[in-house]
Amino acid sequence: MDLDSLPPITAIWGGLAVGAALLEYTYTITSFQLFYTPSLVFHKLEVWRLLTTFVYFGNFSIDFLFHLFFFMRYSRMLEEDAAGTRSRGGRATYVYMLLVCATLLVLLSPIVGLPFLGSPLAFVLVYVWSRRNRHVRLGLFGILVITAPYLPWSLAAFGWLINGDIKAVIGDLVGIAVGHFYYFFVDVWPREYKSGGRNHLRTPEILVRLIDGDR
Repeated sequence: MDLDSLPPITAIWGGLAVGAALLEYTYTITSFQLFYTPSLVFHKLEVWRLLTTFVYFGNFSIDFLFHLFFFMRYSRMLEEDAAGTRSRGGRATYVYMLLVCATLLVLLSPIVGLPFLGSPLAFVLVYVWSRRNRHVRLGLFGILVITAPYLPWSLAAFGWLINGDIKAVIGDLVGIAVGHFYYFFVDVWPREYKSGGRNHLRTPEILVRLIDGDR
């Protein structure tokens, strides 16, 4: 992966993720300062946790590298695809997708017990990309050849195997569910007759103008 050519949102997010892991590794901070919980955010006003929960992928480990790699890969492709389709909102559509899905994950966090939401959001990206590129064939770990829609499920199964506990991939499964919600209402539902062609998650024009300027 050519780091010099990473699009801006992916580069910033990836840099923050690596920075958070390095700060924890050097004992500058601890994960207890980064996780999300409603009581700390809304009662003690530790609002930074709304950001740090999405940039912490765990301490340096195989699992950290696994999730970071797939986040960077599919974030890059989705961001570049959005930036190349200005008629549909440009890069702002990618930003809005992140905002919508991050909000859903924050709402689900206390229900499913997920204090860290970086990995679930990464799986949102993998799922959305896999559905939009469903005919693409992929080599998985140099062993299996699969079509794109099977990718998120295969990655979740691999995470289960290397961690040895289904609880370790609950976040991945939640990310898949949120990704399906977004994909359905943006890519599937507007094509249905009953929808009247309406996209209920269309990127707000003010965000398009702010990020991409006048189209």
